[in-house]
Amino acid sequence: MSTVHWLGAGLSSLPGIRKVALSGQKLVLWNRTLEKAQQAVSSLKIDIPVKQLDWSSLEQEIQAGDVVISMLPATMHVQVAEICLGHKAHFVSSSYVSPEMQALDEKAKAADLSFVNEVGLDPGLDHLLAHALVAKYEASESFDKNNQHYFRSYCGGFPKVANEFKYKFSWSPLGVLKALKSPAQWIGEGEIKRTEKPWLALSHYDVTLADGSKETFQAYPNRDSVPFQAQYGFANDWNVQEFVRGTLRLNGWAQAWEKLFTEVDTLTGDAGMKRLQVISDELWAKHQYDEGESDRVVLSVELEVKDPSGEKTLFNGSFGVDEAGNENGSAMARLVSLTVAIAIESLIAGDLVTGVSPAPHDEKTVTKWLDALAELNEHIFSH
Repeated sequence: MSTVHWLGAGLSSLPGIRKVALSGQKLVLWNRTLEKAQQAVSSLKIDIPVKQLDWSSLEQEIQAGDVVISMLPATMHVQVAEICLGHKAHFVSSSYVSPEMQALDEKAKAADLSFVNEVGLDPGLDHLLAHALVAKYEASESFDKNNQHYFRSYCGGFPKVANEFKYKFSWSPLGVLKALKSPAQWIGEGEIKRTEKPWLALSHYDVTLADGSKETFQAYPNRDSVPFQAQYGFANDWNVQEFVRGTLRLNGWAQAWEKLFTEVDTLTGDAGMKRLQVISDELWAKHQYDEGESDRVVLSVELEVKDPSGEKTLFNGSFGVDEAGNENGSAMARLVSLTVAIAIESLIAGDLVTGVSPAPHDEKTVTKWLDALAELNEHIFSH
């Protein structure tokens, strides 16, 4: 039996670790802080080997055919993937495919290895729902590439009971602060739109919840949405009027963060980064989750299709998730790491392609993964 080497014992990993361990799959947990990993295993009430993560020890343990899961910071994924290449092991992460990761594609294919990425929540579960929605539309009588297509995918995590800041942190706020300085682009009104800072493209977005009621959130575009058109099956000759992947925040978030936006906007260079770290530490002290406090994750993937003139709606479908933290872990941790655990099962079963890839798009595998999440009581609703 091949061994799964899970790297990283942070809170976002625990539900997935537990699922893999209880499946009977041989599993080793590696973490830079050994005591933290031991505490994690004890809290999960599982019995698996725990080892101190250093690269030489890891390389000595990995065998051909093993699977290495990197839940480390994204900047370390390529280093882990290169170790996998050297030892003929498969690789899984929940992070976006970076150009450096994509550059390993041919070598992974030549070695008959699967380097699977983007199999968490966002990216990950959002991809699966987008593929399912597009397949549903293409199978409908309404399908016509000349129709006007409006695709929207938004995801966000926040406290279940809103605080005045409209947000809380599960880990260091520095990543969130850096994202506030990141440009984004998307399709709007049939053309590419760009913003240098997310809050400059803020909008209100109504999410239809499981019971059919609507809740208004604030939303902004995230990273570069444009390449995902091809990944989701939108051909070049489709009439795409809107295509956006973005982030949800609780209504009132922008007002609560207004002073923060103003200061972050002025920070540049090394001095700016030092100040950003100070702000991060202050936010962590004031706005981290309390012990036992429930978070909430909302994901909405929507495809609206109108006739070529834009006068009549022909198709309007959506998938959604609205989960809260419970005794099995935070909503964020469950939705990220359980999806990773399902990816591991598919990889070991030989269901995934070789080379560097994001979440699967074929209907059979997408359905299988969504069914597996449902069996784990993670509810996906549709309208």
